[in-house]
Amino acid sequence: MASNQRFRSIRVCYNFDMSSRNKNPDMFRNFRVMLAPMAGFSDSSFRAVCRSLGADATVSEMISVKALRLGDKKSPLLMKFTEAERPFGIQLFGADPDDIAYGAGYAEKNFSPDFIDINMGCPAPKITGSGAGSKLMTDPVLSGEIVAAAVSAVSVPVTCKIRAGYHETSADSFSVILEQNGASCIFVHGRTRDRMYSPPVDLDIIKKVKEAVSIPVLGNGDITSAQDAVQMISKTSCDGVMVGRGCLGDPFLFGRIKAALNGLPVPDEPSLEEKMDTLIRQARAAVEEKGESLAMREMRKQAVYYFRGINGAAALRADCVKLETLDDLAYLCKRALALRSFYGKT
Repeated sequence: MASNQRFRSIRVCYNFDMSSRNKNPDMFRNFRVMLAPMAGFSDSSFRAVCRSLGADATVSEMISVKALRLGDKKSPLLMKFTEAERPFGIQLFGADPDDIAYGAGYAEKNFSPDFIDINMGCPAPKITGSGAGSKLMTDPVLSGEIVAAAVSAVSVPVTCKIRAGYHETSADSFSVILEQNGASCIFVHGRTRDRMYSPPVDLDIIKKVKEAVSIPVLGNGDITSAQDAVQMISKTSCDGVMVGRGCLGDPFLFGRIKAALNGLPVPDEPSLEEKMDTLIRQARAAVEEKGESLAMREMRKQAVYYFRGINGAAALRADCVKLETLDDLAYLCKRALALRSFYGKT
């Protein structure tokens, strides 16, 4: 299809109210606490662990639709998941409606996710430099066309992960356009792109998004405790929260949040044995998926978080960069337990 024909057809969709095409938005109202997509971290093994410990849904690492369309071999591997990770979404990024439509259709046909998520929030220069990620928030019309293209290409719901804005907060008006073009849920990181990850998160803009649209809205940013999640929902009336960096090394956080949101006693922090057992379980799953060499190289950065805050953590974290085998990791876990005994901790 020629470029001008493409934009003519999509703009026709954009000019009509597409709210009737929001597919199964009620599904997302049941997602009280989700795992956020995190490049380099939220692989299949970590997603399965988080889901087993209380996450209501998981999302893939972000995948370039342009690379996928050009035949990149790694991109389809990032879409693979197990049934234990459902409800599961595949997150795509790109700045061209045709590419997004292709990627969404490819993902549904070959992997059958429960939803397709479009990344409109990544602040990394290598993503925004191509016009994708949070840069899309500077072009609401193009963003609407991208959502319309994805919605037209698949039978599953399409969601969008956005930020408070690019330079200035604009997420509320921007979200209205996404909803009109068929988005079924919006995930809002409460910082502008300029602020990257600098605290604090802006709860007011999450609240404004929730008030601006009728589809579900989940808040994201600075969720490191059960109380953080309770406070975000209380102050913004959002339908749930999406947890990112706060759960690294602590996937037990999902269970604590779930309990707090349900008005139940919040479980105690996990014991060191529980943390080490979970780390080994995650590593074994990664090895089964990717092979020991690749899996253990990628587990190095995950292990660093699991050892954070325990006795002898500095030395243990330094040795994480040397991990080559599962046996290496098992030895580090035994060292952690021995150090706890040495320091008189029970």
